[in-house]
Amino acid sequence: MDRTEILRWLREEDEGQLEKLWERADAVRHKHVGDAVHLRGLLEISNHCVRSCAYCGLRAANRDLVRYRMTEKEILACAHRAVEYGYGTVVIQAGEDPETETGWVTDVVRRIKTETPLAVTLSLGERGDEELAAWRDAGADRYLLRFETSNRELYDRIHPSLGSTRSDRIAILHTLRRLGYETGGGVMIGIPGQTWDDLAGDVMTFAELDLDMIGVGPFIAHPATPLGSAGDASAPGGAQVPNTELMTYKVVALARLVCPLSNIPSTSALATLNLADGRELGLSRGANVVMPNLTPPAYRALYEIYPAKACIRETADACHACMRGRIASLGRTVGRGRGDSPRSVLAAENLTH
Repeated sequence: MDRTEILRWLREEDEGQLEKLWERADAVRHKHVGDAVHLRGLLEISNHCVRSCAYCGLRAANRDLVRYRMTEKEILACAHRAVEYGYGTVVIQAGEDPETETGWVTDVVRRIKTETPLAVTLSLGERGDEELAAWRDAGADRYLLRFETSNRELYDRIHPSLGSTRSDRIAILHTLRRLGYETGGGVMIGIPGQTWDDLAGDVMTFAELDLDMIGVGPFIAHPATPLGSAGDASAPGGAQVPNTELMTYKVVALARLVCPLSNIPSTSALATLNLADGRELGLSRGANVVMPNLTPPAYRALYEIYPAKACIRETADACHACMRGRIASLGRTVGRGRGDSPRSVLAAENLTH
């Protein structure tokens, strides 16, 4: 699929033509990753962050946010709950928090890997090579680092540098692959200033990186951020990508077509835009993963990357039951085991032959 075709689909508005895109993406999903929907237990362990990203409610400059960090004991209790629910993976996510330092995370990962059969996905922001290597050695299986946009100028506009260090998430993704992680990236859709050509470049970047995991979601303005209070910062001349539910489905479908073997979640951001059936529509248009939230309710509402997140008041029990019911309503099955990337499974099989 070339840039011209990607751009055509991104701009397509005809419902009949889009139905062809949904069917094509769903068929590719069925062929390459099957009908199972894998459940990843999401655990938001800290909302502290040293960054000042222009779109994120966790940004350091947000003085109104009550901050928290989960203890190792709390994290292990949630991991054991994931096993009870039959999940194959726990996703440990946080703001970019220096207090979640190398040794502490190493201990947490080792304990999860020792005490449970779970795969561990880390999503702890931009970290140094030594930290990433230590966590991989401790048993971490996957790392998720969304690059948000492949347009470097736009990226710099929404991600101010930390000190003199210029962020390069694409380079970190290459490092993660070299270290042996299953590697995940992703983007926001409809960032103020994002053009159609930018978004087409994002889809092409998914393919170039050969990602194991792809997470996409709409830009949702947070009032305590520069982008949430800047007024109209749209790209000029009608080139601005809308941050809509429909655009998100298009990118999910295109991601499936360019990366047939990737694990692609139907995200909570989709559910935030459409609580009734946003996740189900994502699953029917190329996605094969959902991420029920294991974060204790006392913390969940404080992990406010964007406002009015779906399901922030639900208990883990309620979230678990809801997800299974939604999957069953589609005639799909809940995945068994860790739900490893088919690409990494094939690579491992090749090594043994």
